[in-house]
Amino acid sequence: MGEPLARSVSRIEDLERPALDDRSYRIITLQNQLEVLLIHDPKTDKASAALDVNVGSFSDAKDMPGIAHAVEHLLFMGTKKYPKENAYNQYLTSHSGHSNAYTASTSTNYYFELAVSSTTPTNSSKPTPNATQENLPVSKDDSPLWGALDRFGQFFICPLFLEDTLDRELKAVDSENKKNLQSDTWRLHQLNKALSNPSHPYCHFSTGSYKTLHDDPIARGVKIRDEFIKFHSEHYSANRMKLVVLGRESLDTLEEWVEEIFSKVPNKDLPRKRWDHVPVYTENEVLTHTFARPVFETRSLELSFLFRDEEEYYESHPSRYLSHLIGHEGPGSILAHIKAKGWANSLGAGGSSLCPGSGLFGINIKLTEDGLKHYKEVTKIVFQYIAMIRNQPPQKWIVDEQIRISEVDFRFKQKSPPSRTTSALGSVMQKPYDRKMLLSGPAVTRKFDAELISQAMSYLRPDNYKLTIVSQDFPGGWDQKEKWYGTEYKSEKIPEEFVKEIKDVFESKECPQELHLPHRNEFIPNRLEVEKKEVAEPLKAPKLIRNDEGARTWYKKDDQFWVPKANLNIYFRTQMPSLTARTAVMSSLYRELVTDTLAEYSYDADLAGLVYEFNNHSSGFSISVEGYNDKLHVLLEKVLVSVRDLDIREDRFKINHERMTRALRNSEFAQPFHQIGTYARWLRTEKGFMMDEHLKELDTITAKDVQNFYPQVLAQCNIEVLAHGNLHKEEALQITDLAEKIMRPKKLPPNQLPIRRSMILPPGSNFIYERQLKDPANVNHCIEYSLYLGNRLDCNLRAKIMLIAQMTDEPAFNQLRTIEQLGYVVFSGASMNDTWAGYRILIQSEKDCRYLEGRIENFLTSFETMLAEMTDEEFESHKRAVINKRLEKLKNLTQEGNRFWNHIFSDAYDFEQADTDVKHIEPLTKQELVDCYTHYISPSSPHRAKISVHLQAQSKPADPTASEQKTKALTMLPTILRAESIVPNAAALEPRIAAISPAAEQPGSAIAAAISAHLTDDLQLEQAKAAKVLDETKAALGLADAGLAAEPQVLADGNVERVLGNGTTPVIIADVHAWKAGLQMSTGVRPVKNLEEYLEGGAKL
Repeated sequence: MGEPLARSVSRIEDLERPALDDRSYRIITLQNQLEVLLIHDPKTDKASAALDVNVGSFSDAKDMPGIAHAVEHLLFMGTKKYPKENAYNQYLTSHSGHSNAYTASTSTNYYFELAVSSTTPTNSSKPTPNATQENLPVSKDDSPLWGALDRFGQFFICPLFLEDTLDRELKAVDSENKKNLQSDTWRLHQLNKALSNPSHPYCHFSTGSYKTLHDDPIARGVKIRDEFIKFHSEHYSANRMKLVVLGRESLDTLEEWVEEIFSKVPNKDLPRKRWDHVPVYTENEVLTHTFARPVFETRSLELSFLFRDEEEYYESHPSRYLSHLIGHEGPGSILAHIKAKGWANSLGAGGSSLCPGSGLFGINIKLTEDGLKHYKEVTKIVFQYIAMIRNQPPQKWIVDEQIRISEVDFRFKQKSPPSRTTSALGSVMQKPYDRKMLLSGPAVTRKFDAELISQAMSYLRPDNYKLTIVSQDFPGGWDQKEKWYGTEYKSEKIPEEFVKEIKDVFESKECPQELHLPHRNEFIPNRLEVEKKEVAEPLKAPKLIRNDEGARTWYKKDDQFWVPKANLNIYFRTQMPSLTARTAVMSSLYRELVTDTLAEYSYDADLAGLVYEFNNHSSGFSISVEGYNDKLHVLLEKVLVSVRDLDIREDRFKINHERMTRALRNSEFAQPFHQIGTYARWLRTEKGFMMDEHLKELDTITAKDVQNFYPQVLAQCNIEVLAHGNLHKEEALQITDLAEKIMRPKKLPPNQLPIRRSMILPPGSNFIYERQLKDPANVNHCIEYSLYLGNRLDCNLRAKIMLIAQMTDEPAFNQLRTIEQLGYVVFSGASMNDTWAGYRILIQSEKDCRYLEGRIENFLTSFETMLAEMTDEEFESHKRAVINKRLEKLKNLTQEGNRFWNHIFSDAYDFEQADTDVKHIEPLTKQELVDCYTHYISPSSPHRAKISVHLQAQSKPADPTASEQKTKALTMLPTILRAESIVPNAAALEPRIAAISPAAEQPGSAIAAAISAHLTDDLQLEQAKAAKVLDETKAALGLADAGLAAEPQVLADGNVERVLGNGTTPVIIADVHAWKAGLQMSTGVRPVKNLEEYLEGGAKL
């Protein structure tokens, strides 16, 4: 490591770490008391840093809720050293990078990730596994990490809080809040907070809104920019920050860089905040029951106990003993008992340290219809179980199992993506772990402490909890609304009679025989040996070790991660599940019933790190088992037998049928940007059924229907297996034999296998599919604007689409979200599935979809000019960024297994797709991209093929007042001018805007006219530049010309040829089935090479 660097106050390097961890660690504390964890990873191809500040929403001012979150947003908007507001994101994007941040209760966490090198290998081979930091230049100028750290560090040294960025970022915060207004997760969490002790910061509204951060403070005469600067000044201090940096550079180099940049962060010696003497619940809050009305059709019961902060008890994790027993799902558990009665579907339990000094312990039960009627009995059973475990001393054998499982999991923990590592560790460093246990502390239970467990149990008693019942229709009579989200509820003290009943069952020594401690876990792995053979380079594809009429088996022995784990996938190919909407629904019910039957048995395996999934698809069914390979075959055999021999009980069918009905109905109340992909995929494929079609069929399906259906589906199918990990070839073949022996399917001839195809949009098409959203209270519209370019298996076309997606990523976000403020959710990128290859832009916004369509086309037109003017250096930088992404190293066995399985499941078997993509990206020229863009994407092209989905909200936000529009114009125009490298002139603009009367009939038009005059007369811009700035300003103000290029036609008969033109006239799809009938289909997906080349002894991979 060389000589210690004298700049640091202290240094720790001998951290406890997983057995396979090849990283080096060093903890230092800079002289400004900023604590830093440096990580040298000799094999990483991505670098990352995260900084966690010990301040969050619990420090919000009472009269400005959300200020911590707003400051998080505003720090990205320019610094003294890098004043351009999107300089940070531009830099990261150009180096295959990304960034994010989040605000929690007591922490604000910022992080980024990017490529370790600004150069790319000249061929498509990956860096060799034994690469070290010596392969990389350590010159600052040559290191993307140095440039990112320098930009990142300025957020905490000299942020600008530019006046003209405030309004836009507060609108982004407001849009983020509105995105969550109809989410039950947010609504119910806020209700629980609102009904806590008003003296504890847990009661705060943490997201913030334009009203809380802008309108209300201004009405009080507050200068809001001063408040944000003040918050940063009062709470952001070096001694409250934890920095984590991960790179391929040496620890000494990383330390030198960190010292140079982050030693400039001011240290104000602020204490770590604690809330030891302010309880989350007082006697006013405990023993209350709250009935809350959700947006979704859901039913739940939650018990929330006042608990303690357990940060100091990380060696024994006492609350995990309670959550393990109360949350258990096996025989003897609360869930098994109430599930047998038909009262519940799931149960979760756990403690949480809200902040230093405060904690809660929650038990959440998802109820059935009958369970809701018996919620009091369910509550009594919970307390009977708690009494049962309290009436006996803590069991050492249970903790010994927890210790064993946690030690094995940590020992064989694999790497995760660098930004996930740095962000998580930054948060962990805020807690009082022994610094040598930073990696192991959160994961490992080290000892059995009966006294601490008994103390933890003492909090779970009948006088120390709140009860919440969630239901859309029980009991009715909600008489209150929560302030921030509008959740209807009623809350009152629990009746004395019910309190006494709970107390009596709790104090009784009698306990139902169905409730008892779990049995010992037989799935804890014992055989943990790994046969390790070093290889020059890991294989990029599995071997085909069996390929006959009966089955196909793919196998790869782990050759790079060396963990005692395996991934197993079994695919039963058949067209039966997708023949009709009815068979699709029966297949889904079958899946749910199998999972329901296996819940108790599989729970121990899950605890011991062995999980399974049984899924239905349009092309069949699949079973996956993943985890420690020691007992994998035991779980697999049980799953296969259960899939074959499912005996459907009427009571469980009724419960699962009702649950699926609710799930389908609820899906139409999800956030619009979560719904829209379902419609887009449906329009791209020949077959497929939407929620309303499923619901119609579900009403008439009986248990007998499913019992008769599933044996027919399994009677004839094609079996395909992937066995990957710490397995021998013989074991992989035995697994295939086991699947055949148990399932005994008749062989499905190859000519009857499902074929994957996509619709082909004809050149000159411009289709729109409109659908009204079901949620009447939702104010957000959503558009997915898609362009069809061709076949995904065309390697050259795929390369061009990826490069276009890379080049438009930051400009699209900057234009449509940052400048035009269309909405919080803005996404652009490639769209690839089956044979479809396209490009898409998605926006969720309060603006109408047709308006959004116009703004997207405006962006695509402007980017055409940006692409034409792009320098060769910029173009090559984008190519490097895409290549680095495609060559990014796999981090763990699961990632590799998922990659293999996705290629098998796609029917293309394109295991070397990443390398193929690089080979096609490397020779691309700028002119080729210009030609591609001009032909397929430019709104002026008569050849392009376009379809957009418009999900339209029923509700509409209030129109802004003239005063609000004037204020926004004054803040938005300077930003847009700076983006165009034009110096603003506020002195000339302000009187023009001020002269507009608040009573003007059309204030928007008057504002646009005033800005137009300012641009041409005051700033004397040339006509084209003035028109561009005016358009962007009008878009940001919601005043741009309404969206569609022409009045749309309506296509009702499917005669697509009749409506084709030059792509300028939009065509509304009225009948999707008829429309699809008028389109051509693509060729089917086929293997990219002869599968015999993957056979052992075949062509070399």
